[in-house]
Amino acid sequence: MSQHVVKRLPAVSGTSGWEAISNRSFPAQSLDGDISADWLIIGAGFAGLSAARRLSQLRPSDKIVVLEAGEVAKGTSGRNSGYMIDVPHNLSSGEYSVASETATTLEIAQNRFAIAFAAAAAGEYGMSKRTFDPSGKINAAATARGMKLNANYGQSLKTIGEKHRFLDAREMQDITGSSYYLGGLYTPGAVMIQPADYIRNLAAGLSQKVRLFEDTPVLKLGREDGKWTASSRCGSVTAPKVIVGVNGHIEDFGHFRGRLMHIFTYASMTAPFEKAAGRETWALLPADPMGATVRQIATDQGSRIVIRTRFTYDTTVQVSDKRLAKIALEQRHSLDARFPHLADVPFEFSWAGRLCLSRNHVPAFGEVEEGLYSACCENGLGTVKSTLAGVMAADLATGTHSEQLEKFMDQPKPARLPPEPFAWLGVNAVIRLQELRAGREG
Repeated sequence: MSQHVVKRLPAVSGTSGWEAISNRSFPAQSLDGDISADWLIIGAGFAGLSAARRLSQLRPSDKIVVLEAGEVAKGTSGRNSGYMIDVPHNLSSGEYSVASETATTLEIAQNRFAIAFAAAAAGEYGMSKRTFDPSGKINAAATARGMKLNANYGQSLKTIGEKHRFLDAREMQDITGSSYYLGGLYTPGAVMIQPADYIRNLAAGLSQKVRLFEDTPVLKLGREDGKWTASSRCGSVTAPKVIVGVNGHIEDFGHFRGRLMHIFTYASMTAPFEKAAGRETWALLPADPMGATVRQIATDQGSRIVIRTRFTYDTTVQVSDKRLAKIALEQRHSLDARFPHLADVPFEFSWAGRLCLSRNHVPAFGEVEEGLYSACCENGLGTVKSTLAGVMAADLATGTHSEQLEKFMDQPKPARLPPEPFAWLGVNAVIRLQELRAGREG
């Protein structure tokens, strides 16, 4: 008999602008009573819902239940920047082009597999271009160092035959309406999503095949007589196999403890404004990974800009309002430097999102106990990596063998971190040094 008591539940920090401007098309339902299923999925984010969709394809007659601790899209899945990126994107490094050609080619193939899976879901469930836009993305440079990083990145893409195009300062100003940037590097394979809309549309599309219970945190997970039982406040679900897609919270289920870094990143979204110069929508990643991610989106009320800067390593599940306000002020300065004509447009929403990294940049994946599968630790690109992990977990759990699964499983376990407080001191020191080095890219 195996028993896990979950003492720490997910929490949110601030109000995500993505979720606040998103509409849901289906009612929320919480678990009330004891039920059984063929499959239980814990977590209704990118990993959990992707696993549910894959299971519905592989086992269409099976009963699939998904439990979500909060409300769909209010947690971490609705708090990212909304980039589904195909080419290398490693937040642990000082620049993006870091791996060998073989590893980079494999990463791109895996990312594109996940994007194709998401694109098929977007098509099947009728997602609009505002929700799922295959527009590509731009790595924007605001400094000479940023221009050099882009040049290095472009060279590595050229080496493996990946399409890309350099943009000069005039082209960047034509796109963004800002003279802040010296240049950019465009790659065509990325998809821009409205993450809260995407997750809610995915959940709605699965509603005919999957039972989803929200506000139903798993408080205890135990196995007896060959079946797992997840207990919540007002009921339980019993199933022979469980897929856990809770990212860093997998530690709270007793697995991968001392191996995962919990990183908060911070974002703000402006109030709507009348579009000025530049394109209606655009998406910029920083040439330096520790710089500012900036997107302009179109809504029925007008244009909005979303800016994401700063990272902190924390062992908590929530950060304070005071910290959110402090970082939002820093983001205000970054936004005003880029778009001084928007100085009178206030931030309407500021929030933090919790992501998960491993020291050796590998997922927390696999069958961790008999019939219990982990699809966790997305290493800073949750939209794509968690989608992939969810699909791979469903394949693994159903015995659906493929070359894709074999390659995904051919990775070591997440490496151990130094003990606290040394990990906290070391990781935050490295983050801060890299942010300072980013300078005007942030």
